[in-house]
Amino acid sequence: MQAILIGILGALFFSVTFILNHAMANDEGNWLFSASLRFLFMFPILFIIIYFKKNLSKVHHHIKLHFVPWIIWSTLGFVFFYMPITFVANYSPGWLISATWQLTIICGLLLAPFFYEYVQINQQQIKIRERISWRSVGTSSIMVFGVVLVQVPQVAHIEMKIFIMSVLPLIIGAFCYPLGNRKMMILVDNQLNTLERIYGMTLVTLPIWVIIFICGVLKTGPPSSNQVIQTFIVAVFSGIIATSLFFYATNMVKHSQAKLAAVESTQATEIIFTLIGEMILLGLPLPSTVSIVGIFMITIGIVIYSFMNSIIKENNNLTL
Repeated sequence: MQAILIGILGALFFSVTFILNHAMANDEGNWLFSASLRFLFMFPILFIIIYFKKNLSKVHHHIKLHFVPWIIWSTLGFVFFYMPITFVANYSPGWLISATWQLTIICGLLLAPFFYEYVQINQQQIKIRERISWRSVGTSSIMVFGVVLVQVPQVAHIEMKIFIMSVLPLIIGAFCYPLGNRKMMILVDNQLNTLERIYGMTLVTLPIWVIIFICGVLKTGPPSSNQVIQTFIVAVFSGIIATSLFFYATNMVKHSQAKLAAVESTQATEIIFTLIGEMILLGLPLPSTVSIVGIFMITIGIVIYSFMNSIIKENNNLTL
């Protein structure tokens, strides 16, 4: 129960991203600043933490040994994940983005062929390409239907071009985020902990964020003090606190697939927190009945998927 509560608390802090990105978009803040400033603020905070733990040299050494993979997967996992989220904030409210973002679970399932499983056969280690779990995809289709329902009222009120611009970038990000981060976890293995990996990924993508920030300055001038403050809050609450809470919660129950699945399903509460936050802070009206039904289906779909996945894993462990 404690791990679940921590997971829900992490989802609460994660929802700050969607709420404040929407607020900055409403204030005509440049999305390039919303994207770049988060990581530019995260870097010194992570640097200080890793410095005082005296692990900077360990991270830097690992990056030097695997520089190209670090660049490729960090760019996919961070840049092509967060830029779409900030970009679509110009077209959609945070709760809608948060709901659509849950597609990342299904996108992650479809990425299975990009990874390998190592099996011991006749004292030899054989590399086998992983297969898509169509059973899990079928179970998670409930979420897809929920996302469709959430989007239905939006299609009726906006141009198709705007609708595509608010959905397509999220789909791209939903593929890039799990691909980049899973590849990075494989790359670092157990040589670096979570904070060290996040610091390293922020470090190698720092030049990209600086370029994006400069592009923002050239386009609209420097960011407003309000946007600077809001992106700093996002960096601390979502980039540092939420990530740490979520990984701490999953680490508490890592030996139980059922409990781990329950913790992972807490991410569905991001939609609820984002919706409530935008209604209170931004004065957004309650979504339509169809959208609320869609949100409910997404939440139920994530819970069902998580527990079904845990049952499959436990059955697989029993047969080994």
